[in-house]
Amino acid sequence: MTDFLLNRRSLLIGAGSALLAGSRAFADSAPSGVAQAAFLDELEQRTFNYFWETTPANGLTPDRWPSESFCSIAAVGFALTAYIIGAERGWVSRASARDRVLTTLKFFRDAPQGEGRSGFAGYKGFFYHFLDSRTGTRFKDTELSTVDTALLIAGMLACQSYFDAATPEETKLRDLVDEIYGRVDWAWAMVRKPFISHGWHPETGHIKWDWRAYDEAHFVYLIALGSPTRALGRDSYDAWASGLPEAWGSEWGQTFVRFPPLFGHQFTQCWFDLRGMADTFMAGKGIDYFENSRRATLAQRTYATVNPNGWRDYGPDCWGITASDGPADVTRVVDGKKREFHSYAGRGVGGNVWDDGTLAPYGAGSSIVFTPKESISALMYMREKFGNHLYGRYGFVDSFNTTFRLEDVKLDKGKVVPDLGWFDTDHIGIDQGPLVAMLANHRDQTVWRATRRNAHIKRALLKAGFKGGWL
Repeated sequence: MTDFLLNRRSLLIGAGSALLAGSRAFADSAPSGVAQAAFLDELEQRTFNYFWETTPANGLTPDRWPSESFCSIAAVGFALTAYIIGAERGWVSRASARDRVLTTLKFFRDAPQGEGRSGFAGYKGFFYHFLDSRTGTRFKDTELSTVDTALLIAGMLACQSYFDAATPEETKLRDLVDEIYGRVDWAWAMVRKPFISHGWHPETGHIKWDWRAYDEAHFVYLIALGSPTRALGRDSYDAWASGLPEAWGSEWGQTFVRFPPLFGHQFTQCWFDLRGMADTFMAGKGIDYFENSRRATLAQRTYATVNPNGWRDYGPDCWGITASDGPADVTRVVDGKKREFHSYAGRGVGGNVWDDGTLAPYGAGSSIVFTPKESISALMYMREKFGNHLYGRYGFVDSFNTTFRLEDVKLDKGKVVPDLGWFDTDHIGIDQGPLVAMLANHRDQTVWRATRRNAHIKRALLKAGFKGGWL
Protein backbone atom coordinates (compact mmCIF):
# COMPACT_ATOMS: atom_id res chain seq x y z
CA MET A 1 0.00 0.00 0.00
CA THR A 2 2.87 2.38 0.85
CA ASP A 3 4.48 1.78 -2.56
CA PHE A 4 1.13 2.40 -4.23
CA LEU A 5 0.65 5.71 -2.42
CA LEU A 6 4.19 6.83 -3.20
CA ASN A 7 3.70 5.93 -6.85
CA ARG A 8 0.37 7.78 -6.91
CA ARG A 9 2.04 10.84 -5.34
CA SER A 10 4.79 10.80 -7.97
CA LEU A 11 2.17 10.54 -10.70
CA LEU A 12 0.36 13.58 -9.34
CA ILE A 13 3.61 15.54 -9.09
CA GLY A 14 4.32 14.57 -12.68
CA ALA A 15 0.82 15.64 -13.63
CA GLY A 16 1.40 19.03 -12.10
CA SER A 17 4.53 19.47 -14.20
CA ALA A 18 2.74 18.30 -17.33
CA LEU A 19 -0.22 20.59 -16.68
CA LEU A 20 2.11 23.53 -16.21
CA ALA A 21 4.01 22.68 -19.38
CA GLY A 22 0.76 22.23 -21.26
CA SER A 23 -0.57 25.54 -19.98
CA ARG A 24 2.64 27.31 -21.05
CA ALA A 25 2.46 25.70 -24.48
CA PHE A 26 -1.16 26.75 -24.83
CA ALA A 27 -0.36 30.27 -23.67
CA ASP A 28 2.41 30.51 -26.26
CA SER A 29 0.14 29.46 -29.12
CA ALA A 30 -3.36 30.17 -27.81
CA PRO A 31 -5.85 31.53 -30.34
CA SER A 32 -7.02 35.07 -29.77
CA GLY A 33 -10.19 35.84 -27.87
CA VAL A 34 -11.83 36.71 -31.17
CA ALA A 35 -10.89 33.31 -32.61
CA GLN A 36 -12.18 31.54 -29.51
CA ALA A 37 -15.49 33.40 -29.68
CA ALA A 38 -15.88 32.63 -33.37
CA PHE A 39 -15.17 28.94 -32.75
CA LEU A 40 -17.68 28.72 -29.89
CA ASP A 41 -20.33 30.55 -31.93
CA GLU A 42 -19.88 28.12 -34.79
CA LEU A 43 -19.86 25.05 -32.52
CA GLU A 44 -22.99 26.21 -30.72
CA GLN A 45 -24.86 26.80 -33.97
CA ARG A 46 -23.76 23.52 -35.54
CA THR A 47 -24.78 21.61 -32.43
CA PHE A 48 -28.14 23.40 -32.38
CA ASN A 49 -28.64 22.46 -36.03
CA TYR A 50 -28.48 18.79 -35.08
CA PHE A 51 -31.81 19.19 -33.29
CA TRP A 52 -33.38 21.64 -35.71
CA GLU A 53 -32.54 19.73 -38.88
CA THR A 54 -32.84 16.07 -37.83
CA THR A 55 -36.11 16.31 -35.87
CA PRO A 56 -39.07 15.26 -38.07
CA ALA A 57 -42.37 17.12 -38.34
CA ASN A 58 -43.88 15.23 -35.38
CA GLY A 59 -41.21 16.56 -32.99
CA LEU A 60 -39.67 13.15 -32.22
CA THR A 61 -35.94 13.86 -32.17
CA PRO A 62 -33.78 10.89 -33.17
CA ASP A 63 -31.52 9.19 -30.69
CA ARG A 64 -28.64 9.49 -33.15
CA TRP A 65 -27.74 10.60 -36.68
CA PRO A 66 -26.90 9.68 -39.45
CA SER A 67 -27.47 6.06 -38.44
CA GLU A 68 -31.12 5.10 -38.78
CA SER A 69 -32.64 5.66 -35.37
CA PHE A 70 -35.69 5.59 -33.16
CA CYS A 71 -36.71 8.61 -31.08
CA SER A 72 -35.16 9.21 -27.67
CA ILE A 73 -37.49 11.14 -25.34
CA ALA A 74 -34.42 12.48 -23.50
CA ALA A 75 -33.13 13.83 -26.81
CA VAL A 76 -36.53 15.52 -27.23
CA GLY A 77 -36.00 17.24 -23.87
CA PHE A 78 -32.65 18.53 -25.07
CA ALA A 79 -34.16 19.52 -28.42
CA LEU A 80 -36.79 21.64 -26.68
CA THR A 81 -33.97 23.32 -24.78
CA ALA A 82 -32.03 23.87 -28.01
CA TYR A 83 -35.02 25.55 -29.66
CA ILE A 84 -34.99 28.41 -27.15
CA ILE A 85 -31.25 28.84 -27.75
CA GLY A 86 -31.83 29.04 -31.50
CA ALA A 87 -34.54 31.63 -31.02
CA GLU A 88 -32.39 33.66 -28.64
CA ARG A 89 -29.49 33.68 -31.10
CA GLY A 90 -31.70 34.51 -34.08
CA TRP A 91 -30.79 31.32 -35.94
CA VAL A 92 -34.53 30.65 -36.19
CA SER A 93 -37.40 33.00 -35.51
CA ARG A 94 -39.15 33.00 -32.17
CA ALA A 95 -42.36 32.02 -33.96
CA SER A 96 -40.70 29.07 -35.68
CA ALA A 97 -39.21 27.84 -32.41
CA ARG A 98 -42.53 28.32 -30.62
CA ASP A 99 -44.39 26.36 -33.28
CA ARG A 100 -41.87 23.52 -33.12
CA VAL A 101 -42.30 23.40 -29.34
CA LEU A 102 -46.09 23.44 -29.65
CA THR A 103 -46.01 20.56 -32.14
CA THR A 104 -43.86 18.54 -29.75
CA LEU A 105 -46.01 19.31 -26.71
CA LYS A 106 -49.22 18.44 -28.52
CA PHE A 107 -47.75 15.11 -29.52
CA PHE A 108 -46.88 14.19 -25.93
CA ARG A 109 -50.19 15.54 -24.62
CA ASP A 110 -52.13 13.36 -27.08
CA ALA A 111 -49.83 10.32 -27.25
CA PRO A 112 -51.70 7.18 -26.10
CA GLN A 113 -51.12 6.09 -22.51
CA GLY A 114 -51.88 2.58 -21.31
CA GLU A 115 -50.47 -0.55 -19.72
CA GLY A 116 -50.46 -2.67 -22.87
CA ARG A 117 -47.24 -4.01 -24.35
CA SER A 118 -47.55 -2.16 -27.64
CA GLY A 119 -49.45 0.69 -29.20
CA PHE A 120 -48.77 3.12 -26.34
CA ALA A 121 -46.27 5.92 -25.81
CA GLY A 122 -46.37 5.73 -22.04
CA TYR A 123 -48.24 4.95 -18.85
CA LYS A 124 -49.09 6.83 -15.65
CA GLY A 125 -47.85 10.05 -17.25
CA PHE A 126 -44.38 8.61 -17.91
CA PHE A 127 -43.06 7.85 -21.39
CA TYR A 128 -41.07 5.02 -22.86
CA HIS A 129 -37.36 5.63 -23.22
CA PHE A 130 -37.48 5.09 -26.98
CA LEU A 131 -40.41 5.66 -29.33
CA ASP A 132 -40.91 4.54 -32.89
CA SER A 133 -40.20 7.66 -34.92
CA ARG A 134 -43.15 7.06 -37.25
CA THR A 135 -45.90 5.75 -34.97
CA GLY A 136 -44.82 7.57 -31.80
CA THR A 137 -45.44 4.46 -29.70
CA ARG A 138 -43.16 2.16 -27.70
CA PHE A 139 -40.09 1.01 -29.60
CA LYS A 140 -39.72 -2.77 -29.28
CA ASP A 141 -39.33 -3.76 -25.59
CA THR A 142 -37.85 -0.52 -24.25
CA GLU A 143 -38.62 0.47 -20.67
CA LEU A 144 -40.92 3.15 -19.31
CA SER A 145 -38.18 5.46 -18.05
CA THR A 146 -38.35 7.78 -15.05
CA VAL A 147 -35.02 9.49 -15.78
CA ASP A 148 -35.75 10.05 -19.46
CA THR A 149 -39.21 11.37 -18.65
CA ALA A 150 -37.54 13.81 -16.22
CA LEU A 151 -35.17 14.96 -18.98
CA LEU A 152 -38.13 15.49 -21.28
CA ILE A 153 -39.94 17.52 -18.60
CA ALA A 154 -36.83 19.62 -17.92
CA GLY A 155 -36.78 20.73 -21.56
CA MET A 156 -40.47 21.52 -21.39
CA LEU A 157 -39.96 23.68 -18.29
CA ALA A 158 -37.24 25.70 -20.02
CA CYS A 159 -39.67 26.41 -22.86
CA GLN A 160 -42.49 27.22 -20.45
CA SER A 161 -40.48 30.07 -18.95
CA TYR A 162 -38.83 31.28 -22.14
CA PHE A 163 -42.09 31.66 -24.08
CA ASP A 164 -43.67 34.10 -21.64
CA ALA A 165 -45.69 36.33 -23.95
CA ALA A 166 -49.42 36.88 -23.33
CA THR A 167 -50.33 35.59 -26.78
CA PRO A 168 -52.78 32.72 -27.35
CA GLU A 169 -49.98 30.51 -28.74
CA GLU A 170 -47.53 31.04 -25.90
CA THR A 171 -50.26 30.84 -23.26
CA LYS A 172 -51.31 27.51 -24.76
CA LEU A 173 -47.70 26.35 -24.71
CA ARG A 174 -47.35 27.06 -21.00
CA ASP A 175 -50.64 25.33 -20.23
CA LEU A 176 -49.60 22.23 -22.17
CA VAL A 177 -46.41 21.92 -20.11
CA ASP A 178 -48.40 22.05 -16.88
CA GLU A 179 -50.83 19.45 -18.22
CA ILE A 180 -48.12 16.99 -19.27
CA TYR A 181 -46.00 17.57 -16.16
CA GLY A 182 -48.95 17.39 -13.81
CA ARG A 183 -50.11 13.95 -14.86
CA VAL A 184 -46.77 12.20 -14.19
CA ASP A 185 -47.54 9.89 -11.25
CA TRP A 186 -44.29 9.94 -9.30
CA ALA A 187 -45.78 8.09 -6.32
CA TRP A 188 -46.61 5.15 -8.59
CA ALA A 189 -42.91 4.88 -9.46
CA MET A 190 -41.95 4.65 -5.76
CA VAL A 191 -42.32 0.91 -5.24
CA ARG A 192 -39.60 0.91 -2.57
CA LYS A 193 -40.46 4.17 -0.83
CA PRO A 194 -39.16 6.79 -0.66
CA PHE A 195 -36.93 5.98 -3.65
CA ILE A 196 -37.93 6.30 -7.30
CA SER A 197 -37.56 3.21 -9.48
CA HIS A 198 -35.57 3.34 -12.69
CA GLY A 199 -38.71 2.45 -14.60
CA TRP A 200 -41.24 -0.18 -15.59
CA HIS A 201 -41.95 -2.84 -18.22
CA PRO A 202 -45.50 -3.93 -19.00
CA GLU A 203 -44.22 -7.50 -19.21
CA THR A 204 -42.48 -7.67 -15.81
CA GLY A 205 -43.48 -4.61 -13.78
CA HIS A 206 -41.19 -2.13 -12.06
CA ILE A 207 -37.46 -2.34 -12.57
CA LYS A 208 -35.74 -3.64 -9.43
CA TRP A 209 -33.23 -0.79 -9.30
CA ASP A 210 -33.91 2.59 -7.67
CA TRP A 211 -32.28 5.98 -8.09
CA ARG A 212 -30.07 6.08 -5.01
CA ALA A 213 -26.60 7.33 -5.96
CA TYR A 214 -25.09 10.67 -6.98
CA ASP A 215 -25.56 10.71 -10.73
CA GLU A 216 -28.30 11.93 -13.07
CA ALA A 217 -30.73 10.88 -10.32
CA HIS A 218 -30.27 14.33 -8.80
CA PHE A 219 -32.55 16.02 -11.31
CA VAL A 220 -35.02 13.09 -11.23
CA TYR A 221 -35.81 13.93 -7.60
CA LEU A 222 -35.82 17.67 -8.24
CA ILE A 223 -38.27 17.30 -11.12
CA ALA A 224 -40.44 15.04 -8.96
CA LEU A 225 -40.40 17.57 -6.11
CA GLY A 226 -41.52 20.37 -8.42
CA SER A 227 -44.64 18.69 -9.84
CA PRO A 228 -47.63 21.04 -9.86
CA THR A 229 -50.07 18.28 -8.88
CA ARG A 230 -48.23 15.12 -7.78
CA ALA A 231 -45.10 16.38 -6.05
CA LEU A 232 -43.08 14.07 -3.85
CA GLY A 233 -42.13 15.07 -0.33
CA ARG A 234 -38.79 16.18 1.08
CA ASP A 235 -38.26 12.67 2.47
CA SER A 236 -37.58 11.30 -1.01
CA TYR A 237 -34.86 13.87 -1.67
CA ASP A 238 -33.31 13.32 1.76
CA ALA A 239 -33.27 9.57 1.16
CA TRP A 240 -31.44 10.10 -2.11
CA ALA A 241 -29.01 12.52 -0.45
CA SER A 242 -28.26 10.00 2.30
CA GLY A 243 -26.01 8.20 -0.19
CA LEU A 244 -23.81 11.24 -0.84
CA PRO A 245 -21.38 10.68 2.08
CA GLU A 246 -20.41 7.31 0.62
CA ALA A 247 -19.48 8.98 -2.68
CA TRP A 248 -17.45 11.78 -1.05
CA GLY A 249 -13.72 11.28 -1.45
CA SER A 250 -10.48 12.38 -3.09
CA GLU A 251 -9.39 11.59 -6.63
CA TRP A 252 -6.52 13.03 -8.65
CA GLY A 253 -5.95 16.05 -6.46
CA GLN A 254 -9.62 16.93 -5.87
CA THR A 255 -12.11 16.14 -3.10
CA PHE A 256 -15.72 15.89 -4.23
CA VAL A 257 -18.85 13.74 -4.49
CA ARG A 258 -17.68 11.24 -7.06
CA PHE A 259 -19.44 9.73 -10.06
CA PRO A 260 -17.19 8.44 -12.84
CA PRO A 261 -18.83 9.64 -16.11
CA LEU A 262 -18.75 13.41 -16.52
CA PHE A 263 -22.36 13.58 -17.73
CA GLY A 264 -23.56 12.86 -14.18
CA HIS A 265 -21.92 16.12 -13.07
CA GLN A 266 -23.45 18.06 -15.96
CA PHE A 267 -27.03 17.02 -16.74
CA THR A 268 -28.79 18.54 -13.72
CA GLN A 269 -27.03 21.86 -14.12
CA CYS A 270 -28.01 22.23 -17.76
CA TRP A 271 -31.31 23.52 -16.34
CA PHE A 272 -30.77 24.04 -12.59
CA ASP A 273 -28.51 27.00 -11.87
CA LEU A 274 -26.94 25.76 -8.62
CA ARG A 275 -24.21 28.37 -8.30
CA GLY A 276 -23.87 29.73 -4.81
CA MET A 277 -26.63 27.59 -3.30
CA ALA A 278 -26.43 24.40 -1.29
CA ASP A 279 -28.65 21.73 0.17
CA THR A 280 -27.99 20.31 3.62
CA PHE A 281 -25.21 17.96 2.53
CA MET A 282 -23.30 20.46 0.44
CA ALA A 283 -23.68 23.17 3.08
CA GLY A 284 -21.94 20.80 5.48
CA LYS A 285 -19.05 20.45 3.05
CA GLY A 286 -18.78 24.19 2.50
CA ILE A 287 -19.26 24.00 -1.28
CA ASP A 288 -22.09 23.78 -3.82
CA TYR A 289 -22.83 21.34 -6.64
CA PHE A 290 -21.33 23.74 -9.16
CA GLU A 291 -18.00 23.62 -7.34
CA ASN A 292 -18.36 19.85 -7.01
CA SER A 293 -18.69 19.54 -10.78
CA ARG A 294 -15.71 21.82 -11.28
CA ARG A 295 -13.59 19.57 -9.10
CA ALA A 296 -14.82 16.44 -10.86
CA THR A 297 -13.84 17.98 -14.19
CA LEU A 298 -10.39 19.03 -13.01
CA ALA A 299 -9.79 15.58 -11.51
CA GLN A 300 -10.50 13.99 -14.85
CA ARG A 301 -8.25 16.43 -16.68
CA THR A 302 -5.43 15.56 -14.27
CA TYR A 303 -6.09 11.85 -14.83
CA ALA A 304 -5.79 12.35 -18.59
CA THR A 305 -2.57 14.29 -18.08
CA VAL A 306 -1.05 11.58 -15.89
CA ASN A 307 -2.42 8.96 -18.30
CA PRO A 308 -1.54 5.98 -16.10
CA ASN A 309 -2.56 3.42 -18.73
CA GLY A 310 -0.66 5.04 -21.58
CA TRP A 311 -3.54 5.74 -23.97
CA ARG A 312 -2.57 7.63 -27.09
CA ASP A 313 -3.12 11.39 -27.24
CA TYR A 314 -4.38 11.86 -23.66
CA GLY A 315 -3.22 15.13 -22.12
CA PRO A 316 -4.23 18.44 -20.53
CA ASP A 317 -5.97 19.47 -23.76
CA CYS A 318 -7.29 16.05 -24.75
CA TRP A 319 -9.77 14.57 -22.27
CA GLY A 320 -13.46 13.86 -21.80
CA ILE A 321 -14.22 10.40 -20.40
CA THR A 322 -17.96 9.85 -20.12
CA ALA A 323 -20.81 7.77 -21.52
CA SER A 324 -20.29 7.48 -25.25
CA ASP A 325 -19.98 5.27 -28.28
CA GLY A 326 -16.88 3.12 -28.60
CA PRO A 327 -15.23 1.11 -31.36
CA ALA A 328 -16.01 -2.53 -30.48
CA ASP A 329 -16.11 -5.09 -27.69
CA VAL A 330 -12.74 -6.73 -28.14
CA THR A 331 -9.52 -7.43 -26.26
CA ARG A 332 -6.17 -7.14 -28.06
CA VAL A 333 -2.53 -6.39 -27.31
CA VAL A 334 -1.84 -2.81 -28.40
CA ASP A 335 1.33 -0.83 -27.68
CA GLY A 336 2.68 -3.79 -25.75
CA LYS A 337 -0.29 -3.97 -23.37
CA LYS A 338 -3.40 -6.10 -23.23
CA ARG A 339 -6.19 -3.64 -23.99
CA GLU A 340 -9.92 -4.13 -23.48
CA PHE A 341 -12.07 -1.97 -25.77
CA HIS A 342 -15.83 -1.46 -25.63
CA SER A 343 -18.72 -0.28 -27.76
CA TYR A 344 -21.21 2.05 -26.04
CA ALA A 345 -20.28 2.33 -22.35
CA GLY A 346 -20.56 4.61 -19.32
CA ARG A 347 -16.87 5.42 -19.16
CA GLY A 348 -15.53 7.62 -16.40
CA VAL A 349 -13.06 8.45 -13.63
CA GLY A 350 -13.81 9.06 -9.96
CA GLY A 351 -14.62 6.43 -7.33
CA ASN A 352 -13.59 3.88 -9.92
CA VAL A 353 -12.16 4.00 -13.43
CA TRP A 354 -13.67 2.66 -16.64
CA ASP A 355 -11.36 3.82 -19.38
CA ASP A 356 -10.58 2.16 -22.71
CA GLY A 357 -8.92 5.08 -24.44
CA THR A 358 -12.19 6.50 -25.81
CA LEU A 359 -12.76 10.24 -25.43
CA ALA A 360 -15.95 12.23 -26.05
CA PRO A 361 -15.52 15.91 -26.91
CA TYR A 362 -18.93 16.69 -25.43
CA GLY A 363 -17.58 15.44 -22.07
CA ALA A 364 -14.99 18.20 -21.97
CA GLY A 365 -17.26 20.74 -23.68
CA SER A 366 -20.29 20.29 -21.42
CA SER A 367 -18.12 21.32 -18.45
CA ILE A 368 -17.45 24.71 -20.01
CA VAL A 369 -19.45 26.52 -17.33
CA PHE A 370 -17.34 24.88 -14.61
CA THR A 371 -13.92 25.05 -16.28
CA PRO A 372 -14.15 27.55 -19.16
CA LYS A 373 -10.43 27.92 -19.88
CA GLU A 374 -9.70 24.20 -19.73
CA SER A 375 -12.79 23.16 -21.70
CA ILE A 376 -12.33 25.72 -24.47
CA SER A 377 -8.68 24.77 -24.79
CA ALA A 378 -9.60 21.09 -25.11
CA LEU A 379 -12.34 21.68 -27.68
CA MET A 380 -10.12 23.86 -29.86
CA TYR A 381 -7.20 21.47 -29.57
CA MET A 382 -9.27 18.44 -30.57
CA ARG A 383 -10.85 20.33 -33.45
CA GLU A 384 -7.45 21.43 -34.73
CA LYS A 385 -5.65 18.11 -34.23
CA PHE A 386 -8.25 15.73 -35.67
CA GLY A 387 -10.02 18.00 -38.14
CA ASN A 388 -12.85 16.64 -40.23
CA HIS A 389 -12.50 13.14 -38.81
CA LEU A 390 -13.92 14.52 -35.56
CA TYR A 391 -15.78 17.67 -36.56
CA GLY A 392 -18.38 18.23 -39.24
CA ARG A 393 -21.87 19.37 -40.14
CA TYR A 394 -23.25 19.12 -36.60
CA GLY A 395 -20.04 19.87 -34.73
CA PHE A 396 -18.18 17.10 -32.96
CA VAL A 397 -19.06 13.47 -33.60
CA ASP A 398 -19.70 11.57 -30.42
CA SER A 399 -16.29 10.07 -29.64
CA PHE A 400 -12.89 8.85 -30.83
CA ASN A 401 -10.11 6.48 -29.76
CA THR A 402 -6.67 6.95 -31.31
CA THR A 403 -5.24 3.91 -29.52
CA PHE A 404 -7.69 1.68 -31.41
CA ARG A 405 -6.26 1.19 -34.91
CA LEU A 406 -7.37 -2.38 -35.52
CA GLU A 407 -8.58 -2.82 -39.07
CA ASP A 408 -9.49 -6.52 -38.77
CA VAL A 409 -12.23 -6.02 -36.16
CA LYS A 410 -15.92 -5.60 -36.94
CA LEU A 411 -16.77 -2.15 -35.60
CA ASP A 412 -19.87 -1.38 -33.60
CA LYS A 413 -19.92 2.17 -34.96
CA GLY A 414 -17.64 4.56 -36.79
CA LYS A 415 -14.49 4.06 -38.84
CA VAL A 416 -10.78 3.45 -38.41
CA VAL A 417 -8.62 6.07 -40.08
CA PRO A 418 -5.22 4.50 -40.92
CA ASP A 419 -2.39 5.73 -38.70
CA LEU A 420 -4.80 7.94 -36.73
CA GLY A 421 -7.33 5.73 -34.96
CA TRP A 422 -11.05 5.12 -34.54
CA PHE A 423 -13.56 7.91 -35.02
CA ASP A 424 -17.30 7.75 -34.53
CA THR A 425 -19.48 8.81 -37.43
CA ASP A 426 -22.63 9.41 -35.38
CA HIS A 427 -23.89 12.29 -33.28
CA ILE A 428 -26.01 11.29 -30.26
CA GLY A 429 -28.89 13.50 -29.10
CA ILE A 430 -28.28 13.15 -25.37
CA ASP A 431 -24.63 14.12 -25.90
CA GLN A 432 -25.27 16.99 -28.30
CA GLY A 433 -27.89 18.29 -25.85
CA PRO A 434 -25.78 19.07 -22.79
CA LEU A 435 -23.09 20.53 -25.03
CA VAL A 436 -25.37 23.11 -26.67
CA ALA A 437 -27.09 23.90 -23.35
CA MET A 438 -23.83 24.48 -21.52
CA LEU A 439 -22.31 26.46 -24.38
CA ALA A 440 -25.35 28.75 -24.16
CA ASN A 441 -25.14 28.99 -20.37
CA HIS A 442 -21.46 29.86 -20.64
CA ARG A 443 -22.17 32.52 -23.24
CA ASP A 444 -25.06 34.37 -21.59
CA GLN A 445 -26.90 31.94 -19.29
CA THR A 446 -29.63 31.45 -21.90
CA VAL A 447 -31.15 28.35 -20.32
CA TRP A 448 -30.53 29.39 -16.73
CA ARG A 449 -32.14 32.79 -17.29
CA ALA A 450 -35.29 31.00 -18.41
CA THR A 451 -35.41 28.32 -15.74
CA ARG A 452 -34.70 30.73 -12.88
CA ARG A 453 -38.11 32.23 -13.69
CA ASN A 454 -39.88 28.87 -13.49
CA ALA A 455 -42.09 28.49 -10.43
CA HIS A 456 -41.89 24.70 -10.50
CA ILE A 457 -38.10 24.69 -10.49
CA LYS A 458 -37.93 27.24 -7.70
CA ARG A 459 -40.45 25.23 -5.65
CA ALA A 460 -38.41 22.05 -6.14
CA LEU A 461 -35.18 23.65 -4.95
CA LEU A 462 -36.80 25.18 -1.89
CA LYS A 463 -38.49 21.90 -1.01
CA ALA A 464 -35.14 20.10 -1.31
CA GLY A 465 -33.67 22.51 1.23
CA PHE A 466 -31.50 24.65 -1.03
CA LYS A 467 -30.55 28.09 0.25
CA GLY A 468 -28.59 30.97 -1.25
CA GLY A 469 -27.75 31.76 -4.85
CA TRP A 470 -30.53 33.19 -6.99
CA LEU A 471 -33.11 31.81 -4.56
